[in-house]
Amino acid sequence: MAAPVNTVSRWCLSSWRTTRLVCQRLHQTQASGKETHFGFQTVPEEEKGGRGKELMSPQCSVSGVYHVFESVAKKYDVMNDSMSLGIHRLWKDWLVRHMNPTPGTQLLDVAGGTGDVAFREQEGSLVGSKAVICDINKEMLKVGKEKSLRLGYSEGLSWVAGDAEELPFADEKFDVYTIAFGIRNVTHIETALEEAYRVLKPGGRFLCLEFSKVNNPLLARLYDLYSFQVIPVLGEIIAGDWKSYQYLVESIRRFPPQEEFKEMIEDAGFFKVTYHNLTSGVVAVHSGFKL
Repeated sequence: MAAPVNTVSRWCLSSWRTTRLVCQRLHQTQASGKETHFGFQTVPEEEKGGRGKELMSPQCSVSGVYHVFESVAKKYDVMNDSMSLGIHRLWKDWLVRHMNPTPGTQLLDVAGGTGDVAFREQEGSLVGSKAVICDINKEMLKVGKEKSLRLGYSEGLSWVAGDAEELPFADEKFDVYTIAFGIRNVTHIETALEEAYRVLKPGGRFLCLEFSKVNNPLLARLYDLYSFQVIPVLGEIIAGDWKSYQYLVESIRRFPPQEEFKEMIEDAGFFKVTYHNLTSGVVAVHSGFKL
């Protein structure tokens, strides 16, 4: 019996995307000397990830993204509360309500850091549901594991060190992929989106919570003032790290606005892509489905 048309179409689409992803990675490997942004600065691509190494480009002597989060890991939750006045908790609550997980949901939370999204998904005590927290930074995972034991969230959770651009998981493994305040830090956003598509099952959902473009002119001016004049100072006072929080503010401004990021998600193969602005666009939740 001939295979159903939708099965054949899905196989062809999957094969095409796999081929494109391989070609992208080969090109990225061969293209030495390429540059990308690190906040407002321009650095070689291989230095953005950092892996704890110092950036040696003439423009700066700050650390790569890996070292940024390694540096702030122990104060990460405290700083989130301080920088957002606690509102980040409401944003994450909204994300998980929008996810609406059901019993048996297999969740992958990429750049999961200290586990906030996965913990919320597990709070419903959904039968058979599991959450994998994947983060490239082992110090963040260590803090997250300690936090899960302290708060009693050990059941149904696993912690995996992995790169959003090359996830260590099989194809079509998860029902939901979430990434909160993480995708702006990857070197190749398109590759991370391709990987999200690859590991999701057909019918699976992509959800991204990220800082975005404020749509209220007055609020935008106040937000800029707060971001550049207050947040780095808080970083220095609370975490003893001005540079890392200066980078975080700059990385937010470099991230694509809502409509542009929506198009990037669609280009990765997702359908029914939408976004919801929260707090006048300070953050946005993007959603898409793998059909």
